[in-house]
Amino acid sequence: MAEDQQLTAAGNEMSASFLAAKKHSDATLAKLEENPGKFTMLTGDRPTGRLHLGHYFGSIKERVAMQNRGVNTNIIIADYQVITDRDTTEHIEDNVLNLVLDYMAAGIDPKKTMIFTHSAVPAENQLMLPFLSLVTEAELHRNPTVKSEMEASGHALTGLLLTYPVHQACDILFCKANVVPIGKDNLPHVEITRTIARRFNERFAKKNPVFPEPSAILSDAPEIPGLDGRKMSKSYGNSIMLGATAEETAKLIKKSPTDSERRITFDPVNRPQVSALLTTAGLVTGRDPQDIAEEIGDSGAGALKKLVTESVNEFLAPHRERRAELAKDMDYVRDVLHDGNKRANAIAEETLDEVRSAMGMKY
Repeated sequence: MAEDQQLTAAGNEMSASFLAAKKHSDATLAKLEENPGKFTMLTGDRPTGRLHLGHYFGSIKERVAMQNRGVNTNIIIADYQVITDRDTTEHIEDNVLNLVLDYMAAGIDPKKTMIFTHSAVPAENQLMLPFLSLVTEAELHRNPTVKSEMEASGHALTGLLLTYPVHQACDILFCKANVVPIGKDNLPHVEITRTIARRFNERFAKKNPVFPEPSAILSDAPEIPGLDGRKMSKSYGNSIMLGATAEETAKLIKKSPTDSERRITFDPVNRPQVSALLTTAGLVTGRDPQDIAEEIGDSGAGALKKLVTESVNEFLAPHRERRAELAKDMDYVRDVLHDGNKRANAIAEETLDEVRSAMGMKY
C-alpha cells in the first residue's frame, strides 16, 4: 500500500512538473512569435543512420519553421555521442553527410542555419571540464534518459553516457541558445543545462553572467509509431526513411504487419499495427486517421496499404527530388558542413574565452 502511495505521489509530482514546463513553454513560444530575432535555438541528431518520417514530423519540420520565422537556428550533428552506447564509428562519415542532405532537402537553409559536428569544434567540448565541476554524480545518475539509453543498449555505463547531459549542456550553452525544442522525455536535459548555467553564473560570474538559462519549447508533434505499431526506430526496421526510393517505401509498407480483422478501424490500443498505418497516412495527408479508417471500411488491409503507399510517396516526392539534386554535388554538401564548423568554432572560441576570463584563467 505504501509503495502504491509513493508511486501515485511520484506520478502526481511528474504531472505537475510537466504542466509547469508546458505553461513556461507556451509563454516562451508567445514571446518568440512576437520577436523571433531575440531567440537562439539549438537542436540536433546523432548520426547513427538515416532520418525517417518520425524525425521529420517530430523535429525537422519545426526546425524549418523556426528558421523561417527568423530565429537564430543551429543544428549539431552529435558525432561524438555515437560512442555513448556503441563500440564502432563505422559508416559515420556517410551518416553525417546524409543528415546534411536530408536537412537541406527538407528546407534547412545553410545561409540561415549553422550545421556543425561535435568533433570539429574543440572549444565547445572543452566546456565539459568546468561544467562537470558543477554537477554531482547523483544528479547524473538520476537523469532518466541516461537510464533508458543504458537499458536499451545493454551496454555498460560508460563515462561518456553518464555525462551525456553535461555534453548536451555544452552544445546548448556554447552558442548561448535560449530555446531548445524538445519532446517531454528530454525535459531533464534542459533542466540540467539550466542548472549548469545558473551555477556557473553564481559561482564565477555574478556581476556579469555568461550564460542564459535556456527554455524548453515542448513539441506538439504526436509520437509517430513505426509500421509495426512499435515506436518508429531505425533499429526496429519499421521506419520510412526520407531518402528511400518510392519502390523501397512501397515494399516496406506492403510487408508491414496488420491483423485478421477485415474492417479497418482506428484503435491504437487494441489494433496498434493497423492504427500505425492510419496515423502515417494522416500525418502525410493532414487528415484525421479516424476519417481515413471510415473511408476504407471493409476494403481491408490491402486497400489501407495501397492508400498509405500512395500518400507517403506523394508527400516525399519533392523531398526526394531535392535530395537527388543536392547529392549530385557532394563537394557542396561537404562545404556546407565545413562552413558550419568554421562558424561554430569562432563562436565556441569566444565563449570559452569568456568562461576562462570569468574563472580567472587568462594568463
